[in-house]
Amino acid sequence: MKNLYNIYQTLYKEYGPQGWWPFLELKTTNSTKKGASEGYHILEYDFPKNEDQFFEIILGCILTQNTTFTSVVKSLNNLKDVNALNKKAIEDMPIDEFKELIRPSGYFNQKANYVHEFIKFYNSLEGKIPTRDELLAVKGIGEETADSILLYAYKMPEFKVDAYTKRLLLELGVIEEKTKYKEVKKLFEDEISSKIEDQEELVIVYQEYHALIVEHGKRFYSKKPYGVGCFLKEI
Repeated sequence: MKNLYNIYQTLYKEYGPQGWWPFLELKTTNSTKKGASEGYHILEYDFPKNEDQFFEIILGCILTQNTTFTSVVKSLNNLKDVNALNKKAIEDMPIDEFKELIRPSGYFNQKANYVHEFIKFYNSLEGKIPTRDELLAVKGIGEETADSILLYAYKMPEFKVDAYTKRLLLELGVIEEKTKYKEVKKLFEDEISSKIEDQEELVIVYQEYHALIVEHGKRFYSKKPYGVGCFLKEI
């Protein structure tokens, strides 16, 4: 089996720190990225710094289901244009108006309901960090979305697995087509946590690793045949 920690080190050496999660308000850039490069905060790991940034992450996590982040950014910009990129504005807004603003993300009827369901759940927490199981019990929150929320919004050590992750590991022969999400997640978490004991450092590595896989995936795993020219096959 390929060493997953070595893969992380190779990707980090190739692409450098990524600065995820990107925020609309930030004027910083990551010019090495393929595609959109604005809003990334390289080597700054104290985000989110306030509730509005927290909810920008939440919105991104939910809206990105079954679509591209480019489409999500269009929805987020629509909300920003009407000063509605925050929890209170979304709660106060007529839901049909909210649906129209997030239309670019697709499945806007469902996703609008999912956002409102999360807000209800969030309000019930009274500041407590939810468990993964509690998040999964919220309508519209699946495994990938739950891990994304925990990793980037709550800064908890939960590794996020996405389509690029599975494509990469399939091509490298690490997993099989039928390997389940939780099994892929466990592979990463078991190996990386055996190398890194500090929780804060572990969160940083998980954030960077996911972002690096996305960057690598855009270059080598976005179109079939997947993996042509992928340098990870050589390590």
